[in-house]
Amino acid sequence: MVTRRRLLTLTIAALGVGGFFVLGLPLPFLFGPMAACLVAALAGARLQGLGRIGVGARAILGVAIGASITPELLGRIPAMAASIALMPLYIIAIGAIGVPFFRRVCGFDRVTAYYAAMPGGLQDMVIFGEEAGGDVRALSLIHATRVLILITLAPVLMTGIYEVALTRPMGAPAASLPPGEMAIMIVVGVAGWLGGERIGLFGASILGPLILTAALSLGGVIHERPPAEAILVAQFFIGMTIGVFYVGVTLRELRVDVLSGVAFAVLLAGLAAGFTAVVTLMGLAPPVEAFLSYAPGGQAEMTVLAIVAGADLGFVIVHHLTRIIVVITGAPLVARLLRGKGEDL
Repeated sequence: MVTRRRLLTLTIAALGVGGFFVLGLPLPFLFGPMAACLVAALAGARLQGLGRIGVGARAILGVAIGASITPELLGRIPAMAASIALMPLYIIAIGAIGVPFFRRVCGFDRVTAYYAAMPGGLQDMVIFGEEAGGDVRALSLIHATRVLILITLAPVLMTGIYEVALTRPMGAPAASLPPGEMAIMIVVGVAGWLGGERIGLFGASILGPLILTAALSLGGVIHERPPAEAILVAQFFIGMTIGVFYVGVTLRELRVDVLSGVAFAVLLAGLAAGFTAVVTLMGLAPPVEAFLSYAPGGQAEMTVLAIVAGADLGFVIVHHLTRIIVVITGAPLVARLLRGKGEDL
């Protein structure tokens, strides 16, 4: 039964890719599976993700990000300091808006409201929220909806406002890359992912490969990103996974959890636009890099958009890593304080 559901999911995701290609829509390997699986899930299809295979596909993007961390990028970090310094303020602003919104407007308990508001990794916020006694299903749907809405809006804004063509190649074809270097990427991706899980690293499937690849990139061992074919595979599984999150959603969950996530994503988009404008007007970053750095979508999804937009991937990733680290390290501490302040939060 499980195998049948997974085959159905893969088939629907593949049809989504084909449909986006036929219609000439952008990023067919990301948005095609996402849209097709989302529609199928809402229609009641019994879809199921591919488990470890789907999670492991994110390691490809971890390797891609790590390969962009070069000595030249490290030398530029002092020039990014002012923009990076705004990230904690951005997160505080998100919490100041999001926690009261989920608590008082949407009616969630204080723990769920806090972890729903924090723009960390989807899996990490769900795990932390569960450990703190929050509503796991609501957190899953709210964060999946945040990612869904923001990565859907981002290409529209990038092409409409910033006039960016999302047509840059994902990377060099596999046939043009040194086989030895690709073999190293595979080993590093798997070792970083599994090793990161073993030591309890948050976001291990991306951050583990990222850290190991960055070390090899800085050491002059790795010079290229993973081949284009591998990044397309990663997109496929990421898009499919977002759609599968909505399997079994009830009318009440649509009305409460999903709509709350949609409304919060709109609030986040407005806040991100404000910080993007500040960073751009202060001359801290070009508009596209500023936009991608402060768009609180998923780290993996923003990586894909940065690649196809031809943006400065290193600049964007440094900001997203800062956001994730601040949220992950601060979330348990702040949640503990919130739990002690009573039901009026």
